[in-house]
Amino acid sequence: MSEILSTPGPQVRDESEIGRYLRWLESERQLSFPDYDSLWQWSVTDLEGFWSSVWEFFDVRPHTPPTAALGRRSMPDTEWFPGATLNYAEHALGREGSAEDAAAVAVVAHSQTRAPVELTFGELRDQVARARAGLLRLGVRKGDRVVAYLPNIPETLVAFLATASIGAVWAACAPEFGPRSVVDRFAQLEPKVLLTVAGYHYGQRDVDRRTEVAEIAAQLPTVERVVHVPYGPHTVPDSLGWAELLAEPAPGPVPFEPVPFDHPLFVLFSSGTTGIPKAIVHRHGGILLEHLKNNALSWDLKPGDRMLWFSTTAWMLWNTLVSALLVRASIVMIDGNPVHPELREQWRIAEETGATLMGVSPGYLMACRKAGVRPAEEFDLSRLRQLGAAGSPLAADGFRWVAEQFGDRVLLNVGCGGTDVCTGILQGSPLQTVRAGEISGPCLGVAAYAYDGEGKRVVGELGELVITEPMPSMPVGFWGDTDGSRYRAAYFEEYPGVWRHGDWVRFAPEGHCVVAGRSDATLNRGGVRLGTAEFYAVVEDLPEVDDSLVVHIEDPEGGNGELLLFVAGPAGLDDALRTKIARTLRSALSPRHVPDVIERVPAVPRNRTGKKLEVPVKRILLGAAAESVASTDVLADPRSLDTFVAYAATRGGTARPGSAS
Repeated sequence: MSEILSTPGPQVRDESEIGRYLRWLESERQLSFPDYDSLWQWSVTDLEGFWSSVWEFFDVRPHTPPTAALGRRSMPDTEWFPGATLNYAEHALGREGSAEDAAAVAVVAHSQTRAPVELTFGELRDQVARARAGLLRLGVRKGDRVVAYLPNIPETLVAFLATASIGAVWAACAPEFGPRSVVDRFAQLEPKVLLTVAGYHYGQRDVDRRTEVAEIAAQLPTVERVVHVPYGPHTVPDSLGWAELLAEPAPGPVPFEPVPFDHPLFVLFSSGTTGIPKAIVHRHGGILLEHLKNNALSWDLKPGDRMLWFSTTAWMLWNTLVSALLVRASIVMIDGNPVHPELREQWRIAEETGATLMGVSPGYLMACRKAGVRPAEEFDLSRLRQLGAAGSPLAADGFRWVAEQFGDRVLLNVGCGGTDVCTGILQGSPLQTVRAGEISGPCLGVAAYAYDGEGKRVVGELGELVITEPMPSMPVGFWGDTDGSRYRAAYFEEYPGVWRHGDWVRFAPEGHCVVAGRSDATLNRGGVRLGTAEFYAVVEDLPEVDDSLVVHIEDPEGGNGELLLFVAGPAGLDDALRTKIARTLRSALSPRHVPDVIERVPAVPRNRTGKKLEVPVKRILLGAAAESVASTDVLADPRSLDTFVAYAATRGGTARPGSAS
């Protein structure tokens, strides 16, 4: 039985947003649920009832009302809220005419390039109205694409909401991406306008991107105007300035183009570690409903709260951060090196900004634990109610460390979601129990289960993470995939009519779960599948190891194959440490988990959202060229694959069967 760290207190139903929602269901729908499990069960069986309740509870304001909550139910051609027209930006900016709302702080921005910036909702609405008028002058109309090569700053938010208000389609890349990665993404959309900075500061380093901007613009022939957002000392030649775009005051309130529920809002891109990134199209209505539900009922955000979660503009968490505005919470936008000048910087910003929800990576929590950081003692985090963690699994000791630092005053909410649905799939909430090393369970409205290879549900053993019922935030499709064949192949090929997410998960009978890594990186030793996450939890708890990566090379003749473990850390790797690692894995997990090879590397390759790149490394070890498995622009450290290329050369790029010991 897993170790319970916290359980919902009696005050939850009185003080949390999910408690307010439960009281509303009782009074308005005559529905009573004693606990989270019963509420979740209803949410994934009565889809019409649940999602229509989200619509009503959060006062979604359509221009044209829907004829039903759900038309067609079958995936992937589900029809949500047929007949409805609405606009996401209208809900993010709030109601016009409210002096109290206009004066409330919407954005607090911290940057290593310029001084802090603060915007009220009134100021945000004014800037969006001006940017909207500017985009219209540039010829942007409903359905056109506006793309941004911008960091996480208020101007990016303003441009996004202005684009959405027109019914145009938004896409963004962070300015650390190189030209090839940006063009691979943006060229698919044939954009009309490109917004960009000319550079930025990262820590103490000045980064000049003028050459990259010129190359990107030259390779996007449909771009009619480049808009330069001033940020740092450089400028973009032959561009329209941001001040010029916003020069003319908009007459009256911000107008919002009514668009169908399924109208594209923004395009997110897959990581691009293999092939051209998938251009995943998300819809106005789906993102609006899903983010209202997630941000309030899971993250417990409400008016007056403040959300801080470090993210670049290329990660789906940027979009969910922006959506905190939907529930009238304010957001903290951070740009630069998140651990500059030192590891404690994110805690310091949380103190300074009064964050009530702070999101971090599991890697950051574990680094703070190893460094002896004591955030609750060193900083005034008295407003903090939730600490979110996502991007990779968090080891049980990370859970315990958070509990030691904050007690039961702060809820640790570890989640697993994805760009594909732009939200959480598995997560916690104030109404759920927290167990060491485990995610609390599926999110409301998400029918998440584990399937075996034959499409049968499994409990207590590893299986494919699937979603058996539709969600409004599932994509409209992929841009340019006119017949939907690529979209179907990506998610519905393995189990027809069921979404296969690509993660490897184990559910307990009570619903809590462990994500064991990407299913395409799962280790199959002699027919027994092993998840990568459990390796990392054990290996990285050793003081000599800071980071690690494990891959399995299959034996073409059906044997156990070869298990290779790569470790990074301050200590050298000698036979004594190899023996210690092997002994620890054997004891904590099983003899099958003992690697055949343990090698030291200077750094573990990760993408810019922190995910380890097991599959690209495996392909390199099998002889593929590094440039064919991952663009350097998507890597957090562009040189991190070099060691594996050199190592593959010593092996000849072929599999060498081994055996578990």
